[in-house]
Amino acid sequence: MEEQKVSYLDGLNEVQRGAVTTTEGPVLVIAGPGSGKTRVLTYRIAHLIQEGVAPYNILTLTFTNKAAKEMKERISQVVGKRAAYVWAGTFHSIFARILRVEAEKLGYSSNFTIYDSKDTSSILAAIIAEMRLDSKTYDTNGVKARISSAKSNLISPAAYEQNQQLMMQDRKSRRPYLFRIYKQYAMRCKRAGAMDFDDLLYQMFVLLHKNPDGVLEKYRKKFPYVLVDEFQDTNFLQYSIIKKLVNYPKSPRNICVVGDDAQSIYAFRGATIENILNFKRDYPKLQTFKLEQNYRSTNHIVQAANELILHNTGQIQKKIWSFKGEGQKIQLIKAVSDSEEGRRIAGMILEQKTRYHLKNKDVAILYRTNAQSRVFEEFLRRYDILYKVYGGLSFYQRKEIKDVIAYLRLVVNPNDEEALRRVLNYPTRGIGKGTIEMVSQLANEYDTTPWAILEKANTLGFKPKAAKSLLAFVNMIKGFQRRLATDNAFELAEHVAKKSTILAKLDQDTTVQGISRRDNVRELLDGIKDFVDNDELIDEATLPDKSLPNYLQNIALLTDQDSDKENDDRVALMSIHAAKGLEFKSVFVAGMEEQLFPSFMALQEAGGLDEERRLFYVAVTRAEEFLTLSFAGSRYRYGKLNNYQPSRFLSEISEENLEQPIYSKAERQNVLGEQRSGIKGFSKPMPRRSTLGTNTNHEVKNTADYKVCKPGQIEAGLKIEHIRFGAGVIVKLEGAGKNAIVHIDFGHEVKRIVLRFAKLKIV
Repeated sequence: MEEQKVSYLDGLNEVQRGAVTTTEGPVLVIAGPGSGKTRVLTYRIAHLIQEGVAPYNILTLTFTNKAAKEMKERISQVVGKRAAYVWAGTFHSIFARILRVEAEKLGYSSNFTIYDSKDTSSILAAIIAEMRLDSKTYDTNGVKARISSAKSNLISPAAYEQNQQLMMQDRKSRRPYLFRIYKQYAMRCKRAGAMDFDDLLYQMFVLLHKNPDGVLEKYRKKFPYVLVDEFQDTNFLQYSIIKKLVNYPKSPRNICVVGDDAQSIYAFRGATIENILNFKRDYPKLQTFKLEQNYRSTNHIVQAANELILHNTGQIQKKIWSFKGEGQKIQLIKAVSDSEEGRRIAGMILEQKTRYHLKNKDVAILYRTNAQSRVFEEFLRRYDILYKVYGGLSFYQRKEIKDVIAYLRLVVNPNDEEALRRVLNYPTRGIGKGTIEMVSQLANEYDTTPWAILEKANTLGFKPKAAKSLLAFVNMIKGFQRRLATDNAFELAEHVAKKSTILAKLDQDTTVQGISRRDNVRELLDGIKDFVDNDELIDEATLPDKSLPNYLQNIALLTDQDSDKENDDRVALMSIHAAKGLEFKSVFVAGMEEQLFPSFMALQEAGGLDEERRLFYVAVTRAEEFLTLSFAGSRYRYGKLNNYQPSRFLSEISEENLEQPIYSKAERQNVLGEQRSGIKGFSKPMPRRSTLGTNTNHEVKNTADYKVCKPGQIEAGLKIEHIRFGAGVIVKLEGAGKNAIVHIDFGHEVKRIVLRFAKLKIV
């Protein structure tokens, strides 16, 4: 046993070892990018078990199922099968597990449904329509975000109505009835025996708060050791639940939180950076360990990251350093247009693949907004480079998959209104829209569930044919339910897919899309079979649960990244938010322009600029060996060509770390000085010199004064100005009339442009 302890502690540096072995009392681990955070967290859990702590007394909360699974696998390498008994999972999955056990104390069945985002949107849309409110003013996304924010701040529907500040904000946004929608939505979820993702947190807090001597005390005793990964991403509600479990009289306060304030980039989701910045206030006896040694990136990349984050106001001071040597300096692409930016990035990827033998999957193009992907997709296709855009439609969000899962949800919980509405007439069984609306109206009128209405369809005024179809549907679902106790998830799901005739309907469609939909459903069933065949232990005292209800809970809690098993050799295209936690040998960060990155909105919000800088910090630290930053002098936006200046963030990286900086030392100091002076919306003009062989000096300040010459005035040798490409010289004219082509030398290349579209100005 002693040899095993030494072996896993031996691979840690001094600070990592301290964070692992300091097991008692509150501990904060500030983990810089690439500093071995996961290793510290997993070895700490393994060390607790080696020191005699029962694995089922350790609660570890993460933000992805993938992270929890990886942790358990690593722990098992040290402590063996005991790792399976550790309570490790996402906030939502762990709390859902507890809520299943304690549901009756909240007035729910243990088989409550978990609504996903689309279910919530559908219910809200129905409520808004029934209340006859303007769907544009009360758009479902806006209403959903408002309700989510209320729950995340522990504001119930009743408390919302009494909160004058919230009610005033709603009146100003012309949505004075939002509180009624919230109240109606909460009532319908409860009536349907369903919780949405926010409820898994909200109801968990309510459960602990209302049952201090029973439930709360039970879980305090069960989890004397609590660990939280990515603590900088927690919101007010998540931290409130953690404090309930940890902060009480005579508590040893054995809490360890791991995170990096410099990588807090989810404020738009409700993440509260103050949780990590002010952690010491809640735990005065806190011991802090700073993991500053970077094992991922070369020194120029690491130093650039250090230089950037120093400009943020609120932060925990640290200075990361590289384990991998100096490496290459950061490259800078200065493009005239977004199109040229796409072309040059694609060209540089080809060059890196040839010169450094990189694979496609070693490369990522990161951007601030998903809309930026279009131009990169175009040029990667032209250069025959395989790529994948991340952030697309998740497997479990595809229509055919949601249809099958709706049937399965209905088998487990017939009161699930959303699932019922989705499949009541799918595949078609003669139940029209009017009949479905009548079911909803009667449910509201009798204050009961739509399922209860279906069960009594022959006594409630439905037309005989409709009543017959409704009762046939009820009998089919009840037939499925009778198999719940005997069939495992796969056996029942396969039976449902066949008997509901979904598979038969999909088999009839021989189009490419139809075949794809059928294959997706087959893949779903294969996934359920894999779930059933997996023998992973669930708890210290229970065998693996292969039931349909447990399967539905697992897939309801999957994230996009968890469900993505594709491992093709493709360049990754993704937003910077989606790239957090990933690493690539070569990273391109595109669109480094004012009002794009940092975004225009961020410049208008308190703390917005700091959040944008943290986002850029995350982007920079994804790179292991090669980092390339790019910006374009012009982009089309809403159909109009706009000129842009380089991002202020570029001025915060010193020329020692850039291959070809855009600013001299003097210029950089001037730029930084203007930033510190607090000029709102600061934008430094682009330096008027050509570098990297590209004329990026062009800037038309007032397009209204830009006078376009007539095509007949153009001749070889003339100096002209192009609104997008800048100053140039006419080389020659080719052809005549409306199809004449003009050849223009812009210094870095000669472009061929159709003369009548050129819009040239004679200099």
